[in-house]
Amino acid sequence: MSLSGVAQFIIGFFLGISLLVGAGVAAGYYFFTKLSDTPEKPIFPEEKPKPSPSAKTATSPKASPSPLDKKPAPTPTESPKKKLEPGAYKATVTWPEGLSLRDKPSANANRIGGIAYNQEIIILKDSDDKLWQKVRLPDTSQEGWVRAGNVKKVGE
Repeated sequence: MSLSGVAQFIIGFFLGISLLVGAGVAAGYYFFTKLSDTPEKPIFPEEKPKPSPSAKTATSPKASPSPLDKKPAPTPTESPKKKLEPGAYKATVTWPEGLSLRDKPSANANRIGGIAYNQEIIILKDSDDKLWQKVRLPDTSQEGWVRAGNVKKVGE
């Protein structure tokens, strides 16, 4: 009888250890798969107003004659494009996650906005160390600094 009690203890001990190891492996697998998922792309506040101007232009032609509304709208947007400062040029964002717009040319500077992937911007100047670029957003005329090397010059 004492031999069967010892056998039961050994079998129960190994069964308990195998259950603990199995539960640990399952929990580890669950957490590692959750951590390996890429998070959703953040939506910057600057991206939200963009649909509303296009929605307004879509409703404006319906409310009034379309030839009159279409001609004045492109003219104001074309005049700022022609008035680029000397040395300034247009570019698009090439970094897939978009760029952070900062108030100073430093990674520790305050983030004042964001620029989406493939969005057009105006490069105003480079920092002294050539690691940062001062940019202006054409739609809002907001200015800030982005990390250099993440934009592509647009040929006109």
